[in-house]
Amino acid sequence: MTLVNTTAIITGGNTGIGYGIAEALVAEGVNVAITSRSMERASEAAEKIRKKSTSKGEILPLEVDVRDFDAQKRAVQSVLKEWGKLDFFVANAGVGHFAPIQELSPEKWKETIDTNLSGVFYSIKASVDALTSSRGFFLTISSLAGTNFFAGGSAYNASKFGLTGFTQAVMLDLRQEGVRVSTIMPGSVATGFNDHEVNEKDAWKIQIEDIGEMVVSLFKLDPRTLPSKIEVRPSMPPKK
Repeated sequence: MTLVNTTAIITGGNTGIGYGIAEALVAEGVNVAITSRSMERASEAAEKIRKKSTSKGEILPLEVDVRDFDAQKRAVQSVLKEWGKLDFFVANAGVGHFAPIQELSPEKWKETIDTNLSGVFYSIKASVDALTSSRGFFLTISSLAGTNFFAGGSAYNASKFGLTGFTQAVMLDLRQEGVRVSTIMPGSVATGFNDHEVNEKDAWKIQIEDIGEMVVSLFKLDPRTLPSKIEVRPSMPPKK
């Protein structure tokens, strides 16, 4: 299945996993809109992708806060105006705040849930009509933290446990409409998530291009088959 001339939105597509997915899709000929809360960062990422010699699709930067439902609706309308349809929506934007419950502030809790969970609800609500029309694909980026809890992870675990369950329920809601819904649940990925500075010590981790390649393969898969939940982890993490 070719992806040439299909279209996609990737929230948080200016960096990390979202950027890796955007780069991979554009190289396949997908026209991709990447969103960021900063238009400057979205534009810088878009220009970087454009300069890649393998880039075949178009790239559109958009300023969107996923916590704003109206902003997400405007993003979908921008894609429909630009390219006439929406085939893929990758709900990738996320934040991570990690602290023992004694230290976790209500503000950090709210930001985590509003971004990682409510933001994805707004994403599907904003795009469901367009995806139904195209018989498209809605993909969320959850985490292995969506099934494995850990100390200091109450907010992040809650958001990702919720996201994993939400995605699976939406999959059941939309499958008879011809809309495929899935979630990818990565373990350790070499990104700047949570202010981490990527360095050579991260070579053992999943790389963003690995997630990009996985998404391309998922979107190319015959629509009769749906991997509805995909766990992915480093094959050889350091021994503890």
